[in-house]
Amino acid sequence: MRPPRQRDIEAEVTFLPTAERGRSTPALSGYRPIHLVLPDYLTSGHHEYKDKEQVLPGESAITEIWFLSPEQYPKSMHLGKIIRVQEGSRLVGHAKVLKVYNTLACPTNQIGRAHV
Repeated sequence: MRPPRQRDIEAEVTFLPTAERGRSTPALSGYRPIHLVLPDYLTSGHHEYKDKEQVLPGESAITEIWFLSPEQYPKSMHLGKIIRVQEGSRLVGHAKVLKVYNTLACPTNQIGRAHV
């Protein structure tokens, strides 16, 4: 179930192939990995994949992400930022920020703009 508020970002999420220690099963919409949003700050996030319900290991998908407590790391998102997607301490993929919707999360001049 989606969180009851506006999404924080839209990102292109790319999962590592299983052979590179990535997931061995598909990630489904509703997946809640952790994200390294600052060099010293991990937070959970809710993924909803646009135009597909699941993403296989080694694949990419445009993803809406809702972070847990984004007020704890204000102005930490920017267009083009690469965020680690993890399961515990294990890296399973990366997310490249394409759009930022949460006004707390990014510099004012980038809200809602698309990364080209």
